[in-house]
Amino acid sequence: MASSPQSPADDVTLTFGGNATTLLRIGNFTLLTDPNFLHRGQRAYLGYGLWTKRLTEPALEPPQLPLLDAIVLSHLHGDHWDRIATRHLDPTTPLVTTPAAARRLGQRGFVATADLRPWQRHELGRDGETLRITSVPGVHGPGPMAKLLPPVMGSVLELIRGGEVSWRGYISGDTLFRPFLGEVLQRCGPLDVVIPHLGGTKALGVTVTMDGRQGADLLELLKPPVTVPIHYDDYDRFKSPLGDFVREVAARRAPGELRTVVRGETISLRA
Repeated sequence: MASSPQSPADDVTLTFGGNATTLLRIGNFTLLTDPNFLHRGQRAYLGYGLWTKRLTEPALEPPQLPLLDAIVLSHLHGDHWDRIATRHLDPTTPLVTTPAAARRLGQRGFVATADLRPWQRHELGRDGETLRITSVPGVHGPGPMAKLLPPVMGSVLELIRGGEVSWRGYISGDTLFRPFLGEVLQRCGPLDVVIPHLGGTKALGVTVTMDGRQGADLLELLKPPVTVPIHYDDYDRFKSPLGDFVREVAARRAPGELRTVVRGETISLRA
C-alpha cells in the first residue's frame, strides 16, 4: 500500500515518529501524541516487573520538535511516555490525558495537565480556529488484567472553523476492540480518519492491544474513509505485525483506504 504524499495545501498531516508517537498538524495546531524517544535496545517499564525492549530507532526526538500546542497521551506506560520525555519536554505544554496519568505527571512537574474522563472534552483555540479533544474509553487489560494496566483513553480530534467541524479523526489508544467503540460515531459524528494502535501486544500471555483481526473489526464498525495504522512493530511484546492487519482488511474488503506510513514520513490525513 503506497503512502499518500504530502501536498503543500494539506492542512491536516501526520509525521510518524514510531510506536504511537506522531506529530500532528491540524489546521493552526501542532500536537504530539504518546511521546516515546527510547532507542533500539533500551527497555520501557510497564509496571509490576514487566519490561519491553525497543527494536527500532525513533524518527522523532525532542530537539527536532516544533513548538507544541498540546501533547495528547493515551496512558502512562513506558513505551508511550518515557524517561526522555520527562526530562526533555516542556513541562508547561498543555497535556491532555487520563486522570491517573495527569496525577502522576503533575507530580513530575508537568503543570498544565487536563485530565479527561470518558467522553469529556477539552478545547484549544488559536487564530480563530478551535481544536476539540474528546476522550474515548478503552479497554487495555481485559478481566483481571485491568487491575495491572493503567487506565487508557482514545481521542477524537475535531478541527472547528466558523462553528463547523472541518475535519474529525479518532486515535484509538491502546485498547482492545469492543462494540461500545461505535459510540464514537453516535456521540461525535462521522470520521475522516481512524488511527488504530495495533500490534497484538502480549502481557503475561494475554493480548492487551488490537491484533490484525480486531483492527479490521474496528474498521468495519467505524467505516472511516482513511485508516493509518500505528503501534505494531517497535517493541518485542508486539505479536501481530502490520501484515496481519493488511491481509485481514484486504480479505474482508473493509471500507476506506489503508494509508500506511513509515517512520519519519509525513502524510496527509485528508480523504
